[in-house]
Amino acid sequence: MVKGIKICGISDLDTLRYILNHRHPPKFIGFICNYKKSKRFVDFNKLKNLINIKKKKTNFVSVLVDPTDKILAQMNDLNFDFFQLYDVDPKRTKKIKDKFKVKIITALTIKNQIDVNKYISYLGIADIILFDGKGYEKSVGFDHELLNSVPNSVNKMIAGNIKIEDIAKFKNKDIFFDLSGALENEEGKKDLKKINKLLNFATKNET
Repeated sequence: MVKGIKICGISDLDTLRYILNHRHPPKFIGFICNYKKSKRFVDFNKLKNLINIKKKKTNFVSVLVDPTDKILAQMNDLNFDFFQLYDVDPKRTKKIKDKFKVKIITALTIKNQIDVNKYISYLGIADIILFDGKGYEKSVGFDHELLNSVPNSVNKMIAGNIKIEDIAKFKNKDIFFDLSGALENEEGKKDLKKINKLLNFATKNET
């Protein structure tokens, strides 16, 4: 069964409102907060206005790549429940969690089994381990069979070119699924019809 859905890369208020008011809202919504190479990046002034909204039971996630202390402090003042951290080692991750009193999603970019096994160093620190492709601003997949070595006891999320129809193909769905590019139209904007399809499908398969 599906543990839950994260919709990532939201950058406009109309889409955000649609998701939050959906009869089956996702467990997480992610915002690209400091990675300017991404077409989904939201600058700070727009971001603070965008997420100043009643989020109901949905968790807001600040997606950050190797963030500075200044950026972390800015994000900590906003309406976020989680920091999703790329390129941050376990020691610094623990310092961030202790200092800012925030839940952590550690994002690991995966190409091979060595990359997967890095999750072990984050156990007891990260609240969720996200296994993603190597693309960062691009939706790049990886061999999901590599995750067979990760115990079910690990609270895990999977991203990297995941499509709605792919979810049903996973033998073990006791994970969070993180989608972004698959929910966009040809212009790279979030497609409300695709979002609706995802949330309705996921609800039928949730634990």
